[in-house]
Amino acid sequence: MWELLLAMLERLGIIVAVAFIMTRFKFIRHLIDRRELSRKHKISVIIVFGLFGILGTYSGLTVNIEQASYDRWALDIGEGEAIANSRVIGVVVAGLLGGWAVGLGAGAIAGVHRMFLGGFTGIACGLATIIAGLIAGYFYKRNKNHRIISLQTALFAGAVAEAVQMLIILLVARPFEQSVLLVQAIGVPMVVANGIGAAIFILIIRNVFFEEEKMGSLQAQKALKLADYTLKYMRKGLNEQSAQATCEILLKETRADAVSLTNKDRILAFVGAGSQYHLLNEEIMTGATKQVLREGELMIADSEEIYCGFIECPLEAAVIAPLKIKDTTIGTLKFYFKSEDDMTQTAVELSKGLSTILSHQLELSEVDRHLELAKQAEIKALQAQVSPHFLFNALNTIVALIRTDPKKARKLLISLSHFFRQNLSGTNMTETSLEEELKHVKSYLEIEEARFSDKLTVDFDVDKEALPVRIPPMTLQPLVENAIKHGVKQLREESFIFIQAKKRDNSVLLSISDNGAGITEERLEVLGSEPVESETGTGIGLSNVNRRLGMMYGEEMKMEIDSEAGKGTTIAFTLPVRNRGERD
Repeated sequence: MWELLLAMLERLGIIVAVAFIMTRFKFIRHLIDRRELSRKHKISVIIVFGLFGILGTYSGLTVNIEQASYDRWALDIGEGEAIANSRVIGVVVAGLLGGWAVGLGAGAIAGVHRMFLGGFTGIACGLATIIAGLIAGYFYKRNKNHRIISLQTALFAGAVAEAVQMLIILLVARPFEQSVLLVQAIGVPMVVANGIGAAIFILIIRNVFFEEEKMGSLQAQKALKLADYTLKYMRKGLNEQSAQATCEILLKETRADAVSLTNKDRILAFVGAGSQYHLLNEEIMTGATKQVLREGELMIADSEEIYCGFIECPLEAAVIAPLKIKDTTIGTLKFYFKSEDDMTQTAVELSKGLSTILSHQLELSEVDRHLELAKQAEIKALQAQVSPHFLFNALNTIVALIRTDPKKARKLLISLSHFFRQNLSGTNMTETSLEEELKHVKSYLEIEEARFSDKLTVDFDVDKEALPVRIPPMTLQPLVENAIKHGVKQLREESFIFIQAKKRDNSVLLSISDNGAGITEERLEVLGSEPVESETGTGIGLSNVNRRLGMMYGEEMKMEIDSEAGKGTTIAFTLPVRNRGERD
């Protein structure tokens, strides 16, 4: 018995080799991964595992009970002979991976074949093989929620299926005495060997499965790493600068010999081997690239399809992937190789993944561009709202002075003209210097001081270092106007406004204070966040300024209002220090 067990265990080497080969088939890999199989693939699986069961029959040992001997290969079976085999392994694995239908189909193929081989156990072993597929299907159903069958389940299912075969031999095979002797001789070795064989088969599948998951995880990590590296460039859009930086990163982090990015018409960047033959801004010449741009599908190209017109060019193969914004192909990502053998499936899959990532980054760049346009449009609209607001008040002042003091009215009209000249130039910019903004405010104050005569006093405390700081145009004037209109206008005694700009490390603190009537707590809660109706206005200037500050510099840069009824008001906000043209 032990000699037979060792001989059968030796045969498991064949099982290992065949199991490894079977895992190379695509439909078997889909079965391993618990994907839904088409009818055609399911039939293919049944046939493959049925043939595997037949191989298990032929690789078995022919046992002669009367002579107490066995032959190494079961090629011919006499009337009094049986086979100690590993046929059940293929059928059990089929059922464990594909369910009862696949197990039954594979069992039917291997079982019917066994019946035709003959021997006194032919019918019994054939019937037992079919039943083994159903037994494995039962274990499949019990483990349906698990991605892959455990080794313990495979070992137990294989052993149970073989034990059932021994029982059927005793019930069906005749003469009974010979069946008993056969089961005594081969029962334990076959139960043990086939249980171990099923477990080994599943072990191989598990190793393939986990190895692929590991490789997929590594590829995903690499793709995410590259996505992180390239994001800051591709978010700027597809241009020569972003393409060059991206290609240099991809060449360094992949095994490609050269990397290129194109738009729909020309080469934006080419880095690596053969770069002297693929010049920047050169029109796209190769048919392969044109085909990808036209069809929007990834292409694996050989040397003829990527021929650039130079025999000296060392590049022999390429993976060309489309770059898309939504469903429109706007360029290509190309990985070149010096040999077709260097272009592995991993490289192809990585190319596909990276083209998708870069496409998403380009879509984000378009979103950013449209958001910026919308943001600038809204800022312009907010600036436009401020101009009529001031004009209405200035014209009222001039109308009042035309009758009483025409010369002063004329002077105010000239000041108003200067003011609006600066105002119109401001609507064409999103930022100006604090120095220019203060000039704007002083033009406004020339008009307001005429209204108040000697009643209004305005003082400035401005650090010279703060003058170059960037500020949204028409930010200070509405605040000063607000201080006059809602703060000091109703004062009978001298009115006072104090404008301060103090330089800090990386910011400038701006504040406008008045000694006016102050603001009640109820109005203070909503002031600056939304227009507030009043007898003298709507508060639209204050809310617009605050909104612009939040849009351009962030919520933390919005205004802070410190006020108490009867004790004046101070409005302050902070501006970041940055150079002209620099953006967040």
